[in-house]
Amino acid sequence: MALSGLEIFKLLPKTNCKECGFPTCLAFAMKLAGAGVEVDKCPHMSDAAKETLGEASAPPQKTITIGAGDNAFVIGGETVLMRHEKTFVNRPIFALALNEDDADADAKLARAKEIKYDRVGETMKIGLVAVIGNDAAKFGAMVDKAAAAGLEAACALLSDNVDVVKAALPKVADTKPLVGFATEANFEAAVALAKEAGLPLAVKADTVEALHDLVEKIHGLDYKNLVLFTGHKSLKEELADRVAIARAALKNTVRPLGYPVMVCACDEDPYMRGVRATLAVVKYGALILMNDVSYGTMLPLFALRQNIFTDPQKPMRVEPGIYPIGNPGPESPVLVTVDFALTYFIVAGEIEKSKVPTWLLIPDAGGLSVLTAWAAGKLSGSSIAQFVKECGINDKVTKKVIELPGKVAVLKGELEDGLPDWKIVIGPDEAIDLPRFLKAWDEVAK
Repeated sequence: MALSGLEIFKLLPKTNCKECGFPTCLAFAMKLAGAGVEVDKCPHMSDAAKETLGEASAPPQKTITIGAGDNAFVIGGETVLMRHEKTFVNRPIFALALNEDDADADAKLARAKEIKYDRVGETMKIGLVAVIGNDAAKFGAMVDKAAAAGLEAACALLSDNVDVVKAALPKVADTKPLVGFATEANFEAAVALAKEAGLPLAVKADTVEALHDLVEKIHGLDYKNLVLFTGHKSLKEELADRVAIARAALKNTVRPLGYPVMVCACDEDPYMRGVRATLAVVKYGALILMNDVSYGTMLPLFALRQNIFTDPQKPMRVEPGIYPIGNPGPESPVLVTVDFALTYFIVAGEIEKSKVPTWLLIPDAGGLSVLTAWAAGKLSGSSIAQFVKECGINDKVTKKVIELPGKVAVLKGELEDGLPDWKIVIGPDEAIDLPRFLKAWDEVAK
């Protein structure tokens, strides 16, 4: 359980030396209790106190890194059950799961490789390829096939037989894979393998209670780089397991359950697979295995993940400023939109599609969409005019024509009053119509 500020204060040297950056030891203790500072900031704390405080002040769910280099990712590290309480931290990773004797593996790998695109500044792709099985020859052959597919992804070697994983590990050891499964029958050998290679270890048990007891035994072997898995069950049973694990870890600080959870969304029915993956994104799945993926299936899942794992206290926004797209010149179009990141990336994408060099102006609109910013008073003719005067666009263009988004055409009169030297034109309501609008710019801007 987490210690209170006064309990922490009792373990401190009480010198009030201020070397930690706080005026008193009590102030430091209160900040430490709120996870606002690291234990090591106190230079005079005893080793015994550091060990006690380090364990007590550790996050309720450990952060686990899987993969190496550009393909590495982090899961876990969550501190709240509900996003609105604070925020969710590390986004779940979608993985392609291949059975060792999967006859369609080549086609599945090819589909997974095609899934890569940018949305609101984030690259969406399959993050991991997992090979599952217990036959050493088939397992090794599938690992070779997955490695040769050229996916930019981490990997996982998952078998109930530690020897099967050990035989295949040299093929992908440099990728720092997730290995497993550690079970009640093999956990000592599984921990020895993971510890020697310095790899994260997937731990599997049929129930939450059995998982808790197994992890306690693994803790006794001094290993805590773990991912939890309760097996492939019904949708209801899996959800119940994840909720129980999350509540125990995040509300009651049950350390053996304080690890990220792996989910197997491996239904043959693609719709059910999508439902299972969707529920895992929303409720405590950290690594989501899918036995097949497609662009159409993953598109909404990536969008959902991005929305759920955005800090509700920090709107997705881009910095206000001038964004030149396509090397614009002094007579290029000047467009205005808001700093809501999704709006910006959609508008910028349509401008790029038009191949018309353009100046895109982004005033401060509070990170809101066009209509929401207008309704909230964050976007007005006067605020746009002030931004145009201050941002420096006057020095970059000789053709003083500026486009106002069609949805806020009502601001035209106010903007004309604020920018008497500029011609104001009304653009389309929807970004999808921007390419056609920009290609007719010379006619529009007359």
